[in-house]
Amino acid sequence: MVFFCIFGAIENYKKNEEVLTTKKTDYSADNITALEGLEAVRLRPGMYIGSTDEKGLHHLVYEVLDNSIDEHMAGHCSHIEVFINEDNSILVCDNGRGIPTGMHQKLQKSALEVVMTVLHAGGKFDKQTYQVSGGLHGVGVSCVNALSEYLKAEVHREGQIFVQEYSKGIPTSSVDVVGKTDVTGTKVTFAPDSTIFDSLVYSYETLSKRLRELAYLNKGLHLSITDKRETDENGEYIHETFISEGGLLEFVEHIDLKSGRDVLIKPPVHVNGQQDNVIVEVAFQYNRSYRENIRSYVNNINTIEGGTHVNGFRRAITHVLKKYGETKDLFTKAKVKISSEDFREGLTAIVSVKIPEPQFKGQTKGELGNSEVTSIVSACVRNALEIFLEENPASAKLLMDKVILAAKARNAAVKAREMVQRKNVLSGTGLPGKLADCSSKDPELSEIYLVEGDSAGGTAKQGRDREFQAILPLRGKILNVEKALEYKIYENEEIKNMFTALGVSIEEREGERFLNIEKLRYHKIIIMCDADVDGSHIVTLILTFFFRYMRPLIENGYIYIAAPPLYQVKKGKRAVYCWTDEDRDQAIVAMGGENGVSIQRYKGLGEMNAEQLWETTMDPESRTLRQATIEDFATADQVFSMLMGDEVPPRRAFIEANAKYANLNV
Repeated sequence: MVFFCIFGAIENYKKNEEVLTTKKTDYSADNITALEGLEAVRLRPGMYIGSTDEKGLHHLVYEVLDNSIDEHMAGHCSHIEVFINEDNSILVCDNGRGIPTGMHQKLQKSALEVVMTVLHAGGKFDKQTYQVSGGLHGVGVSCVNALSEYLKAEVHREGQIFVQEYSKGIPTSSVDVVGKTDVTGTKVTFAPDSTIFDSLVYSYETLSKRLRELAYLNKGLHLSITDKRETDENGEYIHETFISEGGLLEFVEHIDLKSGRDVLIKPPVHVNGQQDNVIVEVAFQYNRSYRENIRSYVNNINTIEGGTHVNGFRRAITHVLKKYGETKDLFTKAKVKISSEDFREGLTAIVSVKIPEPQFKGQTKGELGNSEVTSIVSACVRNALEIFLEENPASAKLLMDKVILAAKARNAAVKAREMVQRKNVLSGTGLPGKLADCSSKDPELSEIYLVEGDSAGGTAKQGRDREFQAILPLRGKILNVEKALEYKIYENEEIKNMFTALGVSIEEREGERFLNIEKLRYHKIIIMCDADVDGSHIVTLILTFFFRYMRPLIENGYIYIAAPPLYQVKKGKRAVYCWTDEDRDQAIVAMGGENGVSIQRYKGLGEMNAEQLWETTMDPESRTLRQATIEDFATADQVFSMLMGDEVPPRRAFIEANAKYANLNV
């Protein structure tokens, strides 16, 4: 089903609660623990790499990769290669200067061993070595070493090949010279520790996406990835090479093309500037969609939470376009009140800055905090955008027409939203008539099933546990919010029912909209649709709505997808439910073969009676729920735009590439 390509985190939910008990203990000097070396990293890995799930696993590669990228930014590296080995270990190679191997005078160890085993050690603190770098805290590669069962560092420099090996951050050999060389560079091979990480399987797609991104951010840099776990039809390892000559201009075009968005103005606006040793590069363009899409980077690090550089960009866009519209008297003629978000509707942008001393919020570097960067980025973008509008009057008109249309649509949406929310207040509870509510009023204990169709909804009402399970039937396919103006969304009956049943509301604070979930009535919102193509489409429509208009529900872990069975395999009085074709085949074998075995293929929820639906899909003791999570916002945004947008070719390519993951009922 298509949402598997967007959401991960499959969980089995049990109703049983864990009871935590505490007991008093003595607290003295003996209880104080002083961690040495890399012990702190192994004890609290999440503090250094964010998590120990798949995201943290891939973060290890990024940390090693960042060191090679820093060599490139310093002008000493032109090629970087990444290999996923057969055993899921990783090899990263570059042709940079190579990590120094001489004796560190203070610590009386090889500089290589210091870099690999000592926290807050590295060349990034010496601004003569690296004017700009992504690895700032000196914990990157040493953390990778600490969290690896095995790591080997091979350095080519000064005509010799130096090697040292480690296990869990501890050297298992000295720094040995193993040969001669006429090149320079560093090779790091590491195998993550299975006692630390939930999974050790690397995703080729995830790593190749990061390398492609780095190629756009570093014009002319050759990057490649090879997967030794899989071969193509010619028996060759899966392999890709990335190099970009257009940089951010190509990047921003790639994002809209991949998402299937119709571009409004061409070519993209390109900004280059420098002030106080801060280098600014920005590329942006507008498309006909209704959403803003900004990706930001600091020293090639993806700042997924934005920061001062993004604030400066947004400030410049609002300032210049507002001034242009007022000068041309466009807003008065249109009789519409403009908001800052109207200037950013349909905007796709890449904001990249290179800073000698960036101040990140947190070790994972998700948000930039340098206050001076706001005005620097704003000034650079203002100048470039003013020149663009002056030199491209036709594009300027298209852009301002879109701004005015966005403002009119937003004002209409505000009125429609207020009508829905005011009606809820005036009608008491405001709960939709189709809702079969549960007895519990505790959101943490309550759950609601969004059920496809009135028939299946009726069966679910009969089979549920009325104490904590509510049922809201949805008639047919809800509105595709990806292609609809916002005010149309609040006119859709099924979407209005979801708003009112859940008890959430969209409000504004300091000019920004947000979803108020303080009065959320259920902490488990379960989408339950037929296990066929139409059911998958409805699930995706509902997920699109939640992602675009109720994303905090996903981010807080409240959204789930039910997993009804595909088959019932029966022989005599013995019946087994099966969720996959493999389950079905195994059940047939377990029953002694096909003789006397009947197989029922459930084409819809309505084919099950209330008892069967409870037993397979609604009973917390036996059901399986798939929790919707957002692992990568940019990828999820792109996939929703492509799947639910107007452009057919990108959607066809996606479906063909992922058809093997789908359960098709033809």
